[in-house]
Amino acid sequence: MKPEKLSEETIKRLPVPTQDRGNAITYFAGATIQGAKAPRGFGVRVTAAGARAFILNYRLRGREHRFTIGAWPDWSALKAVREARNLRQRVDRGEDPLKDRAAPPAIKTVSSVLDDFVARYVRNKEKPLRSAAPIESALNRLVKPRIGKLGVYELRRSHMAEMLDHIEDEAGPVQADRTRAYVHKALSWYAERDDQFNLTAAFVRVKPRANPKERARTRVLSDQEIRIIWPVLGNSGTFGSLVKMLLLTAQRRDEVAHMGRKEIGHDGIWTIPAERYKTKRPNHVPLSKTALALIQDQPKFDGCDYVFPSRARTPYSGFGKSKARLDKATLAAMKKQAKKEAKIDPIPNWTLHDLRRTAKTLMVRAGVRPDISERVLGHVIAGVEGTYDRHSYADEKQDALETLATMVDRILNPPPSNVRVLAGHRGSAQP
Repeated sequence: MKPEKLSEETIKRLPVPTQDRGNAITYFAGATIQGAKAPRGFGVRVTAAGARAFILNYRLRGREHRFTIGAWPDWSALKAVREARNLRQRVDRGEDPLKDRAAPPAIKTVSSVLDDFVARYVRNKEKPLRSAAPIESALNRLVKPRIGKLGVYELRRSHMAEMLDHIEDEAGPVQADRTRAYVHKALSWYAERDDQFNLTAAFVRVKPRANPKERARTRVLSDQEIRIIWPVLGNSGTFGSLVKMLLLTAQRRDEVAHMGRKEIGHDGIWTIPAERYKTKRPNHVPLSKTALALIQDQPKFDGCDYVFPSRARTPYSGFGKSKARLDKATLAAMKKQAKKEAKIDPIPNWTLHDLRRTAKTLMVRAGVRPDISERVLGHVIAGVEGTYDRHSYADEKQDALETLATMVDRILNPPPSNVRVLAGHRGSAQP
């Protein structure tokens, strides 16, 4: 039988077996590549995960043996054939290459590498990452089910690309890019500890899915949208109160979700500690009377300091499902209020982070100085001003957040159409 043609392209095109078939071996005994003839028993094994490796089958003292030469493309076809010829000569002399080979270390899977990365780096006991929860969640939900069973040496860019395509289809390009960054960091961390691991093989030419400039959001909720959503929030339990607090404080989702009662001083100033703030500096938020009243209305639980706890008495989570339920309830409320049974379009897509942008916009509308609203948001002031101006601006921030609360109240309770707001009061509601 004429031997199969042997080349790098041939090996690349070998079919991948299905899971139920296990591994598939294609033999190339007698095939020639650059003048080197493959010996009998020489072949390529392809796993269900798509990994390829060169092997040599041989019989010695009446028993069959299989020697794994090495993985492709770390081993080229020519190099593998030359090694197989040397092994065959040893077998012909009565030697057993498997006995002379030192027992190889157990090959780590991608899952075990990710577990080590989370334990030693992400949730390091001395200095855990502030983003530990979303990183661990993404690795467990999106990465391990797709590539977790692969040996870390078998991981190739094709596996990464296929996984990211699936994530992009299911959760969007932004989540795909975040997951790509998490995996790249994990494998870079592992590469420092394993001289044999080839990080480039898993990431070469695997590009991000989304352009940051193109996906920058500008969504701001209109006054009418706020009027529609706010009553629904009142019937949404802890999540609804948390969403209200997002708008009233202009802070980020996780910062509000982790708000503890001990972080709120007797003066009503909420101090977000540096270890869980994005700028790695503490942020002092003088809460408005409306925000303090909202906190006062939240139930207290023994042994739990969180203002907005989950049922497990941990910081509130499960935002995706809660937001989906809120959108559904909002649409139902809109249909109920409609005078005619006409088709009601849902409110255009909005995210919880859009409330932060909305709060900033409302403060500007009400006449709050832009530099003060930036300080309320906790942004680092750039340039000379940020370097030399060390004033706390506590009073100005307090006035800004009270103005924001007043603005929200006017949106929810607009004055009658025959009442005109004085020109000096720029916090009037817009339709």
